[in-house]
Amino acid sequence: MTNTETVPTWPKIDALTREDGSGEVTINGTLHPIETSNVDEARSAILARVTDTAAKMQRPVRVTTTGPDGAWPLIVHPDGTVEPDPETDPTPAPEAGEAAPEEPVEAPAARVIDQVPTLPAETPPAPSAPVYNGPTQPGNEWVRSAPVHAPDDQPQPRRAARQSFLTQEQTEEPATQGWRGLLTRTGIRMTPSEDERAERRDVQAVSQHWPGPRTIAIVNGKGGAGKTPTTVLLAAVFARYGGAGVLTWDNNQTRGTLGWRTEQGPHEATLLELLPQVDRLLSTGAQSADLAHYVHHQTRDRFDVLRSKPMALAHEQRVEPSDVDAIHAVAAKYYRLIFIDSGNDESDPMWLRMIDQTDQLVVATTTRDDHAEAGALLLEALAERDEKSAQLAKRAVVVVNQADPKAVSSDLARVADGYSGLALAAATVPHDPAMVDGILRYGSLRPATQRAWLAAGAAVASGL
Repeated sequence: MTNTETVPTWPKIDALTREDGSGEVTINGTLHPIETSNVDEARSAILARVTDTAAKMQRPVRVTTTGPDGAWPLIVHPDGTVEPDPETDPTPAPEAGEAAPEEPVEAPAARVIDQVPTLPAETPPAPSAPVYNGPTQPGNEWVRSAPVHAPDDQPQPRRAARQSFLTQEQTEEPATQGWRGLLTRTGIRMTPSEDERAERRDVQAVSQHWPGPRTIAIVNGKGGAGKTPTTVLLAAVFARYGGAGVLTWDNNQTRGTLGWRTEQGPHEATLLELLPQVDRLLSTGAQSADLAHYVHHQTRDRFDVLRSKPMALAHEQRVEPSDVDAIHAVAAKYYRLIFIDSGNDESDPMWLRMIDQTDQLVVATTTRDDHAEAGALLLEALAERDEKSAQLAKRAVVVVNQADPKAVSSDLARVADGYSGLALAAATVPHDPAMVDGILRYGSLRPATQRAWLAAGAAVASGL
């Protein structure tokens, strides 16, 4: 009689988590629904359910978890210990004919499309320009590795040849998001996913402090194109991650609404009250705290607002180009980043003087064709104004906001792609009810929308 070794049968366990905190565990065809308030709680509840199954079977079990950050094959032990399944590809692709798990999507994901300016065919490359023909970096198809040159035969100086004791290896922090983050918190150090690495790169980009102040103008000649939300939320990104020293300024002759979409301080001062105090604020005895009389601090998003006076008629608050210079001088003395919310009249000397003070241009638009066309025409006009304006237009960043809830992700992509050759980069932002009316706060946005604004901020930072 032949003895046949009994091989234990692994139960078929699949787990699904959703962004809203719901999910389910399927064990040998039996569905166990999960209802929690957020995705992390859902993962914990799923882990508890699978651990209970492993404890009842008195041996480890395999589970395939699927969530917003992908699919992960794991082994769960009866004591709750979790480890990657060594016999399975950690990022399995769906089998032929098998559809990938579907999850509800509330809004299109953040998307940044970098464009390479096209040179005329007859323009030869600069002789000194380096040639990058190596592999692209993950997550950025336009950043290439420089070619590796063969070492020459010349002997190196002793100091150059010696390994410095001060050299430190940069160790990547373990994952904090998704199932990788969950495993890290259970004691299994996991490397971050490419999505988390990309987010870390964007955070690092907007956290930088540049030498000297930088001025960013948000423009579009069409009203309702999203200039004010773009101004507020870009400033919030840079202030939240990079710290204080960020100002938004309503440079609008006619009904500027920056003050209506932001918190008001304990006063009603506007730039009209600041202008008579310019000389005093520029004097050596002035202090940064003196500005609190004229700007409105955003307590949650950590930037300041210099309001216009939308209740007054344009002729009652006329601001001249010299006034723009004076206000900018004060702003540049006390702030490292100045975001200017502009008006719609591109022929206004006040608007043109703003362009002269600008270091980085941001075109705000929605998916509406008239808004997108107005932004494109503006860039084309600036390209013919003078050399500096042409450079601003060439290095401009476009932010496409899905203001219309009926628009779809293809509408965002169509508008972003339409700026190819006109601007350096285009970032898309999904629709979010928290951006429609009232005071704008970064923390009130959906996670996907916050991620989109972070990506847009990183694109802007690349030009600073």
